[in-house]
Amino acid sequence: MSRIGYTPINVPSGVEVKIDDGAVSVKGKLGELSRTVSSRVTLKLDDGVINVTRQDDEPESRALHGLTRSLVNNMVVGVSDGFEKRLQLIGTGYRVQQRGKGIEMSLGFSHSVPVEPLGSNSLKADGQAFVVVSGPDKELVGEQAARIRKIRKPNAYSGKGIIYENEVVRRKAGKAAGGKGV
Repeated sequence: MSRIGYTPINVPSGVEVKIDDGAVSVKGKLGELSRTVSSRVTLKLDDGVINVTRQDDEPESRALHGLTRSLVNNMVVGVSDGFEKRLQLIGTGYRVQQRGKGIEMSLGFSHSVPVEPLGSNSLKADGQAFVVVSGPDKELVGEQAARIRKIRKPNAYSGKGIIYENEVVRRKAGKAAGGKGV
């Protein structure tokens, strides 16, 4: 059984946390995030440490205990350090260019594909083959990276497409040459 909910969250210097009835807001150098929490869990801030406790031992309360702790911890880490996802474009002629705050990708279509940042995210073209998505909200960074990857998913036969950095694409064999038949 996981004990994530019992682990205290240390608030680094320069991060301001406000806990109101059913809501928590975190403010730091990279921005401000807020979220409502379930009434089944309680947040307490004491001397720069946030503790998450649950009201009872029901299965739903136990599930929300660890979830709430992880979400609040991600908020604290996000406003102080931020989150980042790197994507790689693999394929002949596939490239990315910076266009203002957004990016423009050439992915073998008859047209280029412009992508604008979601919310407080920032998009950066790192060379011609890499895209860096960064921001304070882990959920929003992951959503933006998934949307970009969805534009041209990796092909299991040719290996071309957009992949996460360090993602392994399992390749499939194509048609066997000179097989049975006619």
